[in-house]
Amino acid sequence: MPAAAYDALPRLPANHQPLTPLLFLERAAQVFPDHIAVVHGALRRPYRELRDRCVKLAHALATHGIGRGDTVAALLPNIPAMLECHYGVPMTGGVLNTLNTRLDAGTIAYCLDHGEAKVVIVDRELVPLLRLALTQCAAKPLVIEVDDPEASDAARANRLDGATDYESFVATGGSAWAWPMPGDEWDAITLNYTSGTTGRPKGVVYHHRGAHLLAVGNVLSAGMGRHPAYLWTLPMFHCNGWCFPWTVTAQAGTHVCLRAVRGPDMWRLMAAESVTHMCGAPIVMATLLATPAEQKAALPHQVQFVVAGAPPPEAVLAAMREAGFAVCHVYGLTECYGPSVVNEWNAAWNDRPAGEQAALMARQGVRYLALEGLRVMDPDTMAPLPADGAAMGEVMMRGNVVMKGYLKDPDATAKAFAGGWFHTGDLAVTYPDGYIQLKDRSKDIIISGGENISSIEVEDVLYKHPAVAVAAVVARPDEKWGETPCAFVELRPGATATAEELIAWCRQHLAGYKVPRHVVFDELPKTSTGKIQKHVLRAKAKG
Repeated sequence: MPAAAYDALPRLPANHQPLTPLLFLERAAQVFPDHIAVVHGALRRPYRELRDRCVKLAHALATHGIGRGDTVAALLPNIPAMLECHYGVPMTGGVLNTLNTRLDAGTIAYCLDHGEAKVVIVDRELVPLLRLALTQCAAKPLVIEVDDPEASDAARANRLDGATDYESFVATGGSAWAWPMPGDEWDAITLNYTSGTTGRPKGVVYHHRGAHLLAVGNVLSAGMGRHPAYLWTLPMFHCNGWCFPWTVTAQAGTHVCLRAVRGPDMWRLMAAESVTHMCGAPIVMATLLATPAEQKAALPHQVQFVVAGAPPPEAVLAAMREAGFAVCHVYGLTECYGPSVVNEWNAAWNDRPAGEQAALMARQGVRYLALEGLRVMDPDTMAPLPADGAAMGEVMMRGNVVMKGYLKDPDATAKAFAGGWFHTGDLAVTYPDGYIQLKDRSKDIIISGGENISSIEVEDVLYKHPAVAVAAVVARPDEKWGETPCAFVELRPGATATAEELIAWCRQHLAGYKVPRHVVFDELPKTSTGKIQKHVLRAKAKG
């Protein structure tokens, strides 16, 4: 049959609608109106009420002039208002910019100006930070304050002159408002700023299509059935919580909010709310494992922990499994909506020794179903490298869950998409089974005497030492070798170890040129998402 006959069939509203995660909430509220959607302290809010509040927020914002392409910033911890922003803001056609609560005032000011924020929704605990930021930026947004009853009395006492109360603002909206569907699924839904470790943060733009697809991809990769109970240990400001504000709602799950990540609180909520899923960086794992035994609550069932960030050390992965957690290792970047690669576990691996299982789980894995392309390639020639577990190249991605681009930065966007693929900047190898494993960030590779040293490999060895809680390895300038590994270490509570002991330990497990020449004992600087700030450590090593 001629293709024209197929092409002649019409594309109509009846058979074609833009993909958007916003409809997940409408469906959950329609099908499970009385199921608990949000838990926060004494608050237990069903889906019917969550949906109505989100639409009221959207209507109130629209009444204040927020429409397609307008930016609304949120400076909030993991509280119900932050979840509501993920629906209410894009329901206006606006773009949600979730701000990292750990940023300095100057960077917050830059983001507000660069994103041209018309509204900022802020938790009262963070009012002093916003107040200082507003003195440093040209933007004069409407400020809406959230008074969270779970915050401390001191935090709730903060006020900003001229600010509007969040609850009063939401009350001005109507739940019957017919919010507009996006006219195009390519429309922007959120704006996320990178960490800015090499200069000013870049504004990563997500679209409705990608948010929908990644959210569904999370359901599949995390093995999330109907009515999950999800503990919010991952900041919602980080890649929009890896799209889990939409994922959990798609399955009519319960969002268990948590203002701050504390070991005893996590254990208490996991037991009290029958938590099934949670996400975070390896530091969250370490916090869970380090909680004193008397503060750990008995869990009613196994909890699925989705981990990303720096590759989890094999020793930590093994300890989590022993503690009764099912660990799902994912990998991604801000530019790909959070996780887009998953370590799909093969049942045949269950018969392997525990050490081998941990090593297999430490691999980043294979592409999400929502990601169309994943390869390790030579960044100069764009040629795929052999899947031999040894040839190291750059991880490249392409597909619907890759960002639209960097806001107002066409040069950076063009560079990131050179050759038709997104360049991650991460170095990896591909194994014969197609699974990839990160070896380093391209800027973190240590070149000593012409030999490439993977900082991750050295860190994995350090983590296996019983006294080591946290470790990071960076390059230290060396007159003879150019640079050599320098290790920064945090010890476990009550544990002791000397630099000489750790160097000797590494010498037992590594080639001589990979062994750290220097060990520094100190608390490691971390981002709010638990990533170790290696740029800070590199500066210390040079000093």
